[in-house]
Amino acid sequence: MQYRDLQIQTQREAPNNARTQGFAFLVRAGYLTRENIPTTLGKNALKHLQDLSGNSSFLSWFALPTLGGERETFFPIVSGDIDVAHCQFCKYTERLELARFRKAALPNEPQLPLEKVSTPDCNTIESLANYLGIPKEKTAKALMYTRLSDGKFVFVVVRGDMQLSDAKLKEQVGEIRAARAEEIVGAGAAAGYASAVGLRDALIVVDDLIPESPNLVAGANESGYHLKNTNYGRDYAAEIVADLIQAKDGDPCINCGNPISVLSALVLAKADRFDFENILLALAETHHDDKGLTLPHPAAPFDVYLMHIPGKVIDTGAKAHELYSALQNDGTSVLFDERDERAGVKFNDADLIGCPVRITVGEKALKEGMVELKLRKEKENRLVAIENISTEIRSIMK
Repeated sequence: MQYRDLQIQTQREAPNNARTQGFAFLVRAGYLTRENIPTTLGKNALKHLQDLSGNSSFLSWFALPTLGGERETFFPIVSGDIDVAHCQFCKYTERLELARFRKAALPNEPQLPLEKVSTPDCNTIESLANYLGIPKEKTAKALMYTRLSDGKFVFVVVRGDMQLSDAKLKEQVGEIRAARAEEIVGAGAAAGYASAVGLRDALIVVDDLIPESPNLVAGANESGYHLKNTNYGRDYAAEIVADLIQAKDGDPCINCGNPISVLSALVLAKADRFDFENILLALAETHHDDKGLTLPHPAAPFDVYLMHIPGKVIDTGAKAHELYSALQNDGTSVLFDERDERAGVKFNDADLIGCPVRITVGEKALKEGMVELKLRKEKENRLVAIENISTEIRSIMK
């Protein structure tokens, strides 16, 4: 494809809104606008990646530092739009909102009798724990929702020192919204003082740590009062017992017990569905140097950047056109820079765009029947006979 056909507009400076080096080079090389919209060149690159994705393992060709497995593939990056939990020891990786971790159960102790106690102005876990002089893990936190599909009142119980994962809850019960005041009262609960004990017509869902947590303090469903020593199974039961807790940095890995880390990331693939714009950004983040992109084969939209340097005696442009046709006929993808620009401008643009190979047709080499070939990631040029170019390119692209 010819340079002018793609309407490529390169930039010498990084955009002032560049979030990362990779994004900056995609803008400078003309793949994206400053507003993160693919240009004609960018659309060509995305189409190329889409064509490659017929092989479901194609991401492994690109030498990207990906995380994940069968369900999703992630690319760690500080500007990523999701958080993932990752264990550097066993490589367990999952979206943070769905990540599992090893939970520590409370010490086993005999079940004590229920005791209703006055707890004025204790409508939060923190205020309750401070008032009673107990750790938060000895309390039961109540969260109340309404299921959208059928209007069912959903009452959730987690330990007071832990945070609910909305995503995990939705996996269990479907889409929900926060319960309204009249719905809370209708179920027999009291906002700020609620528990699962004695509820009416409620879907009770508890975290799987609750049955292993004896004698928790929970609401008495009466404003200003709590119940000491509530016990799952004796005082209430649930329709659903499942992992509902949001993992956090440093929690022990579900597989090996080592601390997990929380990383920002982009999603590159979900099952066999790929996000090609994120893949292009991941390529740019991974494959660049101080001059521009260094896209590998076969990720690069073009294998060869072909250019000519205007000559005084030989029509280098005509010779370059001949070579362009020959390479295309041989099945090589070529970006042909046919502009009558200074050599320095073309060299800079070639480095920015990042094709694996640059071929330069210049008068001095042509006099000897040669052209200049340079690999993008190498410093030195070499001369190759014109009749051997196709063979040389095939060898490089193996």
